[in-house]
Amino acid sequence: MMLHGYVPSLLSGTLLTLALALLSLAIAVVLGLAAASARLSRSRWLQGGALAYTTLIRGVPDLVLMLLVFFGGQLAVNALAQQLGFADYIDVDPFVAGVLTIGFVFGAYLGETFRGAFLALAPGQREAGLACGMSRWQVLRRLLLPQMLRYALPGLSNNWLVLVKSTAIVSVIGLNDMMLRATQAAGATREPFVFYASAALIYLAITSVSELGFKALARRLAVGVRTGAL
Repeated sequence: MMLHGYVPSLLSGTLLTLALALLSLAIAVVLGLAAASARLSRSRWLQGGALAYTTLIRGVPDLVLMLLVFFGGQLAVNALAQQLGFADYIDVDPFVAGVLTIGFVFGAYLGETFRGAFLALAPGQREAGLACGMSRWQVLRRLLLPQMLRYALPGLSNNWLVLVKSTAIVSVIGLNDMMLRATQAAGATREPFVFYASAALIYLAITSVSELGFKALARRLAVGVRTGAL
C-alpha cells in the first residue's frame, strides 16, 4: 500500500500547515505595515522601536523565538491566571504559539519590504490626494497601497516561500502538522527517507503553486503600467 496508509494523515497535516502559514502571513502583513509606517514616521521613538524590532528578529534564530514564545508564554499565562484566582494549569496551544511566533518574525522582514516599496513611490502623491479632497485613509487605500503592492510583491512572494518552509519548526513544540506526522510515520515504519521525501515534495508543491499565483498577481498589477523604454 502506498506510504503504508499514511496518505490521509499527511494530507490532514498539510491542511494544518497551510492554515498555520496563512494566519502567520496575515499577522506578518499587519506587523509589517506597522513597522514600515513607524520607520517612515517623523517620531524618533517610533523609528527606534521599529529598528529594535527588526534588529531583534535578525539576531535571534526562529527556533529560539519559537521556544521562548511557547514556554515563556505558558509561564506568563499561568502566572496571570494565578493572580486572577485560577488554580488549574493552562497549556498554550502549539498552533497559537506557532502563528504568533512566525507572524512576529516575518512581520519584521515584511516591514523592510514595505518600507522600500513606499520609498519607491513617486513623491508628492500623498499631497496631491489630500489636495483633491481625499482623507488620509482614502489616500492610503486608493493611491499608496495599490501602487506599493506592485513594488512589494517580489519581496512579499519571497518571504511567503520562506515562511511556508519555516512552518516545519513548529513541529518541535508538538503541533500535529505535516512535518510531525511525517516524523511519526517514519518512526513507525522505519522508512524515514520515504516520508521525509514525501514531506519535501508536499512543500515543493505548495511553493510551486504559490509562485504561479504570485506571477499571475504580478501580471494583474502590471496592467496599464509602462515597463519598456519609449
